[in-house]
Amino acid sequence: MGFRTLAEFLDDIERRGDLKRVTREVDPAYEITEIACREAKAEGPALLFERVRGAQFPLAVNVLAARRRIEWAIGRTPRSVGAELEEILHAVPPRELAELAKLRPSVPRILAMRPRHTSRAMSQERSLGADLRSLPILKLWPEDGGRFVTFPLVLTEHPVTRARNLGIYRMHVFDDATTGMHWQIGKGGGFHYHAAERRGHGLEVAVHVGADPATLLAAVAPLPEGIDELAFAGFLRGAPTRLAPARTLSMSVLADAEFVIEGFVPAHERRREGPFGDHFGHYSHAAPFPVFHVRAVTHRRRPVFQASVVGKPPQEDKFMGEAVQEFFTGVLKVIHPEIVDLWAYFEAGFHNLLVVAVENRFAKEAKKTALGLMGTGQLSLTKVIVLVDEDVNPQDRGEVFRSIARNFDPAEDFLLLPGVPLDTLDFTSFTMNLGSKMVFDAQSHSRAVGSAGVEPGGVDGPPIAPRIESVADPRSFDEAALAHRLAWGAMLVVQTRGDGRALVDRLVHRPEYAAVKLVVVVSPDVPLDDDELLLWGVFTRFDCARDVVPAATEARGAWLTCRGPIGIDATWKQGYPSPVESTPEVVSGVASWWGKG
Repeated sequence: MGFRTLAEFLDDIERRGDLKRVTREVDPAYEITEIACREAKAEGPALLFERVRGAQFPLAVNVLAARRRIEWAIGRTPRSVGAELEEILHAVPPRELAELAKLRPSVPRILAMRPRHTSRAMSQERSLGADLRSLPILKLWPEDGGRFVTFPLVLTEHPVTRARNLGIYRMHVFDDATTGMHWQIGKGGGFHYHAAERRGHGLEVAVHVGADPATLLAAVAPLPEGIDELAFAGFLRGAPTRLAPARTLSMSVLADAEFVIEGFVPAHERRREGPFGDHFGHYSHAAPFPVFHVRAVTHRRRPVFQASVVGKPPQEDKFMGEAVQEFFTGVLKVIHPEIVDLWAYFEAGFHNLLVVAVENRFAKEAKKTALGLMGTGQLSLTKVIVLVDEDVNPQDRGEVFRSIARNFDPAEDFLLLPGVPLDTLDFTSFTMNLGSKMVFDAQSHSRAVGSAGVEPGGVDGPPIAPRIESVADPRSFDEAALAHRLAWGAMLVVQTRGDGRALVDRLVHRPEYAAVKLVVVVSPDVPLDDDELLLWGVFTRFDCARDVVPAATEARGAWLTCRGPIGIDATWKQGYPSPVESTPEVVSGVASWWGKG
């Protein structure tokens, strides 16, 4: 049986030596962010700040910012959870007793999926009225629009069906009793609000801060619409999620949370929310969003407030996101039996780069799979899908890009989808919630034939080695280039301070780069020798329809065929929000004492 409360989990990891208590007073503006970023990058311990300036309560951050802590939290590996879910789905309904017997170890977890109601809740032992001022709410980055609750577990109910949704949506604190509610497109809580607002009603909302790890992971999980995250938390925990009646709402709240903030989001009320330095590593632009009005704040005795720091990778969301996709890879394989494995890259903010290994059973089945995934739940927000052979490990970026180098032919293997829904946080199209997507088919052509026996165009075989010399003087490489790198044999990446589009146009036409599959131009702040930040700098900064530049195109009726290298202008552009950075003063201030006893 898993942990029932956040406090139980913190006690456990402290006994393991994986919790660092910080007794020095810390500033909730920027200082905690800098410390959390350092420890997340090192996969260090969870942090418990006992004295947060201006607040009455301690603050926990990086609680799940390490794979080992996630495995301790759920008592096994995330991949084993995924295997169990896949086995359950394959065995239901059972065709014979032997299949039913296979489910015996899962029965306690399945029975634990039904939440349990109680009349007494630890989360309601103390009251703060309708007032947020005593809480240790962070301001993460210098250009943030204010303080934000960054790890709120937002519980809503559909106004007609009463189906529950538990999600994490940042909350911009406007004053002591009012916040924003950042319901992005494709989110369950936003769907509930949309249904209520259509009927001219507002929506009751119960926000929880601080909970057991199973509930935290369930809230992150991209479950299909209408599937109860509290049920999934019970499955992960092996014990039912406990609920209690709210004090001011007609719904239930989590009985074992650290804090409960009850409130209401009126219909048709909007307020400017943001900017906020989000997990794409850039500030998201300020925009109108619904408004949450606080009615009551309660908490347990000796509570711990919880926050999560987001920004340039890696952060805590890396570890949670990777665990969650391991939970559900098996489920996707049941829906799409041709999928062998898949992986969304945290370096690109998860939604910007998805790699899928597919076993083709007929010609180009993988492309059908890509289109299907682009219409599946949260995967519908994916911007770039790369298809690889069944024996390629999607998690190995080297293998993936070498597949592009060997197999990708722009004339046959490039698919562009303009004018489609896109992640709310993606700023590259300059239009919120809309943009473009693309698919790179990097499967070997012999395997792409499948059972249909139709040979697509293109030639298999090793790539021609591009002639790229080591250059001491960048001007001899190109007058606008600062530095360059051939990444994994497939992608020539060039830094520039100048016009990225003009440089891409020149480079894709240079004959010595004809064998390079991707020619990418980035800004100087993207380090070419850091693989994680290189993927971040490339895949978060281009719009597929506007910034992808093939060397040549040929129209065949309505089909536009691309030739030669695919160029990508991934430079920072005027109108883009700034990338998040700590100020030099904060960095030097933390460096003067952090890690020195």
